[in-house]
Parts: sequence; C-alpha cells; structure tokens
Amino acid sequence: MADAPSQQMDPAALMRTRAYRRLLILAAVIGVIVSLASWLFLEGTHALQQWTYETLPTWLGFAQAPWWWPLPVLAVAGVAIAFAVVRLPGHGGHDPSQGLATGPPITAAMVPGVVLAAVATLGFGMVLGPEAPLIGIATGVALWVAGRSRKPVPDQALVVIAAAGSFAALATIFGSPIVGAVIIIEAAALGGATLPLVLLPGLIAAGIGSLVFVGVGSLTGLSSSAYALPPLALPEYPTPQLTDFLWTIVLSLVTAGVVFVVMALGRRTRDVVARRPYVFHPAAAVLVGLVAVAFAALTGQSANAVLFSGQEEMSATVQTASTLTLATLALLLIAKALAWGISMGAARGGPTFPAMFLGVVGGLLAAHLPGFAETPAIGVLVGAACVAVLRLPLSSIILALLITQAGAGVAPLIIVGVAVAYLATLLLADRRAKPVVTPAVA
Repeated sequence: MADAPSQQMDPAALMRTRAYRRLLILAAVIGVIVSLASWLFLEGTHALQQWTYETLPTWLGFAQAPWWWPLPVLAVAGVAIAFAVVRLPGHGGHDPSQGLATGPPITAAMVPGVVLAAVATLGFGMVLGPEAPLIGIATGVALWVAGRSRKPVPDQALVVIAAAGSFAALATIFGSPIVGAVIIIEAAALGGATLPLVLLPGLIAAGIGSLVFVGVGSLTGLSSSAYALPPLALPEYPTPQLTDFLWTIVLSLVTAGVVFVVMALGRRTRDVVARRPYVFHPAAAVLVGLVAVAFAALTGQSANAVLFSGQEEMSATVQTASTLTLATLALLLIAKALAWGISMGAARGGPTFPAMFLGVVGGLLAAHLPGFAETPAIGVLVGAACVAVLRLPLSSIILALLITQAGAGVAPLIIVGVAVAYLATLLLADRRAKPVVTPAVA
C-alpha cells in the first residue's frame, strides 16, 4: 500500500493559527532582549577600543599611544582569537573569508566563543565589522529564549525565531529594521510562499527592538552614537550624465576585481593560520598592525584609519578629503585592503563595513576623474564593493542608498554599478572554481 502524501499546511492558513500568534509575541520579546544584548556588545566593544588605544597608554605614562602601540595590542588579539577558534564551541563564529554566507545556526553554547573572538577582533583593531558577530549572538540568544518556553518549540518555529533575532540585531547596527530584514532575507535565500511566515516575526522583532534605541513617548532610548551608521554629508547630484554611466561600468568592474583579490588573500590567510593557530593568528594580527604603522609613517595620518572596521572613519574621511593628497588616499586604499584581507583570514567579524570604507575611499579617488562627481562616485563604489563581498545585490543597493542618501540622480548609477560588479564577481568566482586541465604528455 502506497504511503499517503504528506500534508503541509498552507502558509496563509498557518498565519491564522493561535500557535503563530504566540510566535509573534515571542518574536516581540526576542526583539527587546536581542536589542539589549546587541547594545551591550556594541557599547562594550566601542569602550574597549577607547580604553585600549586612548586610556591605557596614558595610564602607562605616554602622552598618547606611541607609533608601535598597535603591534602588542594586536598580538594579544591574535592569541584570544586563536583560543576562541581552537578551544571554544563554534570556532569563534562566522568565517569572514566566506563573505556573509549563512551557515549552521549559532547555539547558546557557542555564544561565548563568538563574543570572545569578536571582542578581540573589533576592540583591538582588526579590520572587520560587527554585523556577522551580531547575527551569531542574536541567533544564540533567540534560541536560548525559545528554549525557556514551557512548551516544546517545533523545529520550523526555531528557524523563524533565529531569523527574527538576526533581524533585530542588524536593525541596531544599520539603524533600520528594513535594512536588516532585506539582508537576512537575501542572505538566507528566503522567498516563495513561506516568506511571510519568517518576515512578519522578523519585522516585529526588529521593530520592537528598535524602540529600545529610539525610545517611546517621553522615554529616552539607548544611545547609539558610538556605532550607528550615519549617512555621509555629500553634495546633491540631481542629474546623471553619460560620463557617469561610462565610469560606473569601468570602475564597478575594477572594484569587483580588487575585492576578489582581497577575498583571495583572506582565504589564503585562513589556510595558513589553520596550520598553527597559536602562532599564526597572533602573527597575522601583528602584520595588520605593521601595515597600519607603515601607513601612518608614510602619510602622517593616524594608524586608526587602517585599523578597525572603518565604520567610524567613513564620515571623517569624507569631511577631510580635501586636505588629503591623492597619494595619501591611494595608500589608504591599499593599506586598508591589505589589512582587511589578512583580517578576514585571521579574525572573526563581518566584511560589510570594510567594504563600504574601501568604496568611500575609492569614490574619493574616482571623483578626480574627468566627468565623475564625488557623490555618484562614492555611491557606485560603495555598492560595487558591498556586492562583490556579500553577493547580495538588493542589500548592497540599499546600503549604498542609505549611506549616500542618494537621490534620483545617483540611484540609477548605484543600481547599474551593483549589477555590473555582481556579474563580474560571479564570473571571477566561476573562473576560480573551474579545475585546471593539464595537457597530457605524449
């Protein structure tokens, strides 16, 4: 006798059930808890950055951090990262050399390892951002909260809960529930009839969690000035020109190639440090410090422009761009790319903000080309750099629009640039994956 066909409830009918309404309430609770946890993590890492590079040197008798200061600090970071990768559950979390690809969910037992690796990475100056650790921490916290329920939670609901936590976490760093939702949906390849099942709890978690930051009524929200992603102060650009489209195509291809090389460096570094983690993680971290120190010695600028994710330096770089020579901007681009590539293989964090920073610096350089203004140059290169590392076209467009506050004159260029860079990235990836055929010897 043949087995009866499996019966699956229609998603629209499932959304009308009492169980789904309980899931929405749980998503709201998770949104508050995850947002508070994300705030503590972000504030903690920012405070550690300030203590490590400002407070500690003065305690030790220096007027300011000496030129060699990043080297021992990053060596300590490398040891901590190696310990998290080798000894703790979860291997320190997401491997940034793989972009922002999703993998097995982070459980509550893995959260300490994710936190240790991320704090060492972000707090001590490795060139990665907080978005990937935030997703991992949020997933672990959300699953832990779900595990406290008196009734067993089905596996399908756990997937929704984990996604809801990620929505809420990304809303804290990007300042918008919608941006976080788009990134998670695109990264996880969610879609079809089941999309509303995941989207609604996720938006509720992100929306309720955002109230923790913006406040309600007369209640003041939590401060996010230390890490929020502010839009850049760029001139308006109402009408795109033909030269803009030509430069967009060319520079988007160049950006895809540069990021591809950086990602290859990250994968190579990852393979090397895996051989002897307690030796090569610290060595790679010190190498990042040496790149930053060399940049500072050659340009007279702060080594912090190379260290860290670049999230806080983007606005300052745009504001001071008129005082920087083209050589300084070019050296900053090279040093940041090199430090970012090493960090992707030797640390734990997210790749998005370094990509955005490279796009900003590349845009400032491209603005000196004939017929390509600063605003479209930055918007196009930010979008192209993001899609080259994330491979999420819609998310990359939204991030570029968000940071540039692009109007009707720039948005079409960003879309074209992202599309061109995305296709170029796929072609480069296919070429790398293609096996090399050795001709037979007669």
